[in-house]
Amino acid sequence: MLTLSVHPDDLPDDLMRDFVGSRYMVVMVRVGDDEMPMNRTEQFPGDTAVKMAGMLCRDPEFWDWLHENEWLKDKNESACVEWLVYFLGVESRKELKTDSEARLLFNNLKDKFESWRAN
Repeated sequence: MLTLSVHPDDLPDDLMRDFVGSRYMVVMVRVGDDEMPMNRTEQFPGDTAVKMAGMLCRDPEFWDWLHENEWLKDKNESACVEWLVYFLGVESRKELKTDSEARLLFNNLKDKFESWRAN
């Protein structure tokens, strides 16, 4: 449970005039020493790589690109996953979380794909 207390001097007038029972959405982000929202992808690059690998393996455009480069025969998710773990030299995409060498290889592959897609 989160309780939020805000001093009336810190609230906009229109918020103070809303009727009792009005509903609001509040968003929390972690802030850094500079009082700006932190970029969590930089803090946890392994988690980001695992998520991105999952997304790419479900992306038909990624399958097309791999097929065009003669790396992937069957254009489907399971074939893509099988090829990617072989290419990265890992047993599972989850290893991208801790294996910095495989993550570097994956990021290079992803960058090449994104460059191809942009053209």
